[in-house]
Formats: sequence, structure tokens, C-alpha cells
Amino acid sequence: MPYAWDSLRRRPGRSALTALGVGLAVGLVVLLLALSAGVQTSASSLAGASGVDLLVASANTSFYQNTFPPVPQAHSLAVRIPAADPNVATASPWLVSDLVFGNASLWAAANRTSVPAGWGPTGSGSVGWIPDENAGIETPEVYNGSGFTAPADPHYANGSFQGPRTAEVELDQGLAGVLGVSVGGTVWAAASPPTGPAGLGSWFANATGFRVVAITGPFWLVPSALLAFLYLSELQTIVGGATPSTDFGSLILVHLVDPTLAAQDQTRLAAAFPGLTVFTLSDILGAVQHVVDLYRTFGELIGVIGLVVAALFTTTVLQMSVDDRSRELALLRALGHTRARVAALVVEEAILLSALGLVVGLPVAYVGAVGINAFLLRLLTGLPSGFSFVSFNAGVVLSGVALVILIGLVAAIAPAVRAMGLPVAEELRAP
Repeated sequence: MPYAWDSLRRRPGRSALTALGVGLAVGLVVLLLALSAGVQTSASSLAGASGVDLLVASANTSFYQNTFPPVPQAHSLAVRIPAADPNVATASPWLVSDLVFGNASLWAAANRTSVPAGWGPTGSGSVGWIPDENAGIETPEVYNGSGFTAPADPHYANGSFQGPRTAEVELDQGLAGVLGVSVGGTVWAAASPPTGPAGLGSWFANATGFRVVAITGPFWLVPSALLAFLYLSELQTIVGGATPSTDFGSLILVHLVDPTLAAQDQTRLAAAFPGLTVFTLSDILGAVQHVVDLYRTFGELIGVIGLVVAALFTTTVLQMSVDDRSRELALLRALGHTRARVAALVVEEAILLSALGLVVGLPVAYVGAVGINAFLLRLLTGLPSGFSFVSFNAGVVLSGVALVILIGLVAAIAPAVRAMGLPVAEELRAP
């Protein structure tokens, strides 16, 4: 190793540039690994703490599709699923849909002669649920307001859909900010937007009015910056499905008494409800991992290109170093050093050069990851608290170390072969 240090010290500029090139390549790969690990770790942590042990959807549903086909008889499933499986503590039917919201300012403008340019209803994701059927399941934290007040789902009225409407809605901070409303304010919701400014009056006449009863934080299951929460039957009334023969939902979230038996419960519920598909938490995380792997593969292709360039660059520099020191290496052979020992000196120099690259690459990757994480968290508002796009765990750091060793070993092959093959007598006689 002293010989390798001396070789690098005698050529500081070339050594520094090589270490920088290796460092940037390694830093890029480590950054990509940290990003994929961060998304996977955050998703696993949020899913594990959610209280959702099983997810029930319609038959032949896949997590790789953009929408979930409707699940009929959603209200009754909240009763029938626990009856079919005593390990089910909670079965919560949800309807996830898009709505368009207008506020009081837009309503007032629609009733005047003109609407200011750029004004219009706001599109938002919406969740319809039965608030008191979510025991054990993590729901959005209420920041302001009392939240839903009515028990069960009064408008459902045992399947008649003739019960009283609560006209209550909870908005997350993002949607409340866009609409400019607070607790106690009024918003109007409809399934589709107006045809234009001239159609606003008609749109409000057919929209449904709601009183804001709470402002909430973001939601882990629907990571949107604009999200509204309504009673299931009242959202069904807006988007369709509010009839005894339909009663559509999107998903049934299941919380188990004993989560360790999730696989058995999956089998039991799949047999009891052949028209439904039952997913475990592992299935959900597998779908997340599938998406992460797609981006990770793309990133790895870019990283491999960087590593190949770094290895070729290092090989060129080491080859030049061997040529510069050919007389020294020949003298070492003449003094009794074996070919293997001479090759080992070249390998030591390559590993040392790559290690210096690691010293450069890890800080670069860390600073870059922190910056990208902060940027994405600002850009993608509405993400759950504690979500991080990066994770510098031991596996990521060890991967960086392994890459450095690999670059050093690969880059040293050709120069080491060159050093072993130097003609001793000719090098010593050379002027």
C-alpha cells in the first residue's frame, strides 16, 4: 500500500481527476439505490402502521390498473365479512371517486353578470366511507373542527337511501387552501365540471351543498394534495350507485384481530365471497415494489453506463501509470519480486484510487439525496407525515463500497497484465 500511495502522490492532478470520476459514478448509483430504498421503506412503514391487514376489491382486480371496478352491496359487506370470518375486527367499505368543488365566492360570482377570468370549480379526489366503521384503521388526522357528527351512515337508512343527509364534508389542508374555506364554510360538489363560465349557474343549481366540519392532514392511502371525505351514501348519491340494488363501493378495508393469520383469512374470505378479490398487506407492498423496481431498473441502466465509463477511465490512468513506472517495476522484478507481487501493486493502486472515489462519492450522493428529497416533498404536497424518498441504510452504503471494489478490480486487470509482462532486461537497459 505505501507504494500505491507514493504513485498517487507523484501524480496528484491525474489521481484527483480519476478519483473524482469514480466518485461521481459511484455517487450516482448510490443516490439511485437510496431513492428506491427510501420509497420502499416509507411505503412499508406506512402500510404496516395503517391497521389495514386485508384489502377486498371486485373480482379480477389488479393493483397495476388505474381504477378499481365497483364493488356492489358495499354497506352490507361491512356486516357480512365479519360474520364470515371471526378474525375480522373491522370491515370498512370505501368509495374513491373524483368530484368537482365550488366555493361561496364562485357561487356569488355565478349569480352576478360575469365571472372573473380563471375562476372555476376545483377537481379533487374524494373518499366516501362510514366514519364509525374504521376502528383500528389509521385515518387522516383532524387538524381543525369536530369532524363527522352523525353515527353510522344515516342517509343509507338500511338500504333505502331515503334517510336524512348530513351534508357534512371533511377537507384536507390542500383542498381547503385551494377553495379558501375553513371549518363552518360551505362548498358545492358535483361529479362533472360545468361546460364553461356561462354554465356555472346551472352547475351550482344541480350541485350538492356541504358544510365543512373538519380540516384534516394528508392521507396515506390516497396520497393527493386535494382530498375530500364524505359519508359513503352521500358520495354514492352524487356519482351514482345509491340504490338498494347497486350500493357501489371501491374497496373494503379489513382490520384483523390477529394480523399474523392474514393469509388464512385471505383464503377464508376468498372462498366465502367468490365475486371478490382479497389482498394481503404483502400483496399491496408487492405492487409498490413492482413500481419501484421499474424505476430502479431504469436508474440502474444509467448507473451501469456511469460505472463502465469510470472503470475505463481508471483503466486508462492505471495503464499510463504502469508505463510511467515501467523501469521501477522491472527493477522490482530484478530484485526478486514475483509477477504476482508486481500485479498486486497495480491492484492496490486501483483499489486505493477507487477508495478515494468513494470518499468523494458518498458525500455527493448524500447531499444530492437530501436535496432531491426536499425538492420532491415540496413538489408533491399531500404526502403523509414521515414519508421520505431516500434512505441511507447499511445496504445502500455497502453497495457503494462493493461498487468501488468492483471498479478497482476490473480497472486493474489490463494494467496488471501489462505490468506482469514487462520485459525486465529491456526496461533496465533502456536509457
